Amino acid sequence: MNLSGKTFWITGAASGMGKSLAIELSKFASLLILTDRDTDGLDKTASVVSANGVKVRKEVLDMSDSEAIVSVSRRILDDGIRIDGLYQFAGISQRSLVLDTPVENDRKIMEINFFGVITLVKAVLPSMIANGGGQIAVTSSMVGKFGFPYRSAYSASKHALHGFFESLLAENSKNNILVSVLIPGRVQTNISKYALDRDGKEYGKMDPGQANGISAEKAARQIVRGLQREKKEIPVGGSELLMVQIRRFFPALYYKLATRIKPV
Repeated sequence: MNLSGKTFWITGAASGMGKSLAIELSKFASLLILTDRDTDGLDKTASVVSANGVKVRKEVLDMSDSEAIVSVSRRILDDGIRIDGLYQFAGISQRSLVLDTPVENDRKIMEINFFGVITLVKAVLPSMIANGGGQIAVTSSMVGKFGFPYRSAYSASKHALHGFFESLLAENSKNNILVSVLIPGRVQTNISKYALDRDGKEYGKMDPGQANGISAEKAARQIVRGLQREKKEIPVGGSELLMVQIRRFFPALYYKLATRIKPV
């Protein structure tokens, strides 16, 4: 896909990979639509990309609020904006055992990571089809390919994205809709800090493995290369991504390794 002169909508744009991708895409795009619930972070991202000469539209948006997602989408589309790419990064993780995790936490994680994501896609997809096509990228995870201790609901929400977007692609390839599922491993973002603990509060720490991961800036460059090549799955990270292949080709070894994960 040629990214030059296009309009891209990026969720989770206030920090992490969303912010870094916005900065990277500001080298190509004519307009960036940036959304996040973090107003201050959103302003900072908008300021950086504006300095690169790209036009910016920012909207405060909480991905747990389906009505707000539909409302913001309608407002943008009613202004006659053609969305060439929709790239979603907003999400929430967890750090708690299945036995300790109340269903309320499971529902909150699914609401943001799955239902919020597909609500936005359903709001934007008809206009993309009417305009002759577009590109959709959604952020899964390495644990969207297999289960992992202390991330049961998070892993489940990411598994769900694979099923949904593979179905969407099968139905809409004839409509020139491109779909890429991003599979990050260890990337230096704040997702573990804001993960839910057993009490539904912020975990408040960065995991050691994540702290030693690639930078969000490097992740953004990997993502852009994958988007340009129209890859259906885009691995993002370093050597830890080998775990995906271990799970696929050596499942017995994966199960052995997974049971050795130390408690959070």
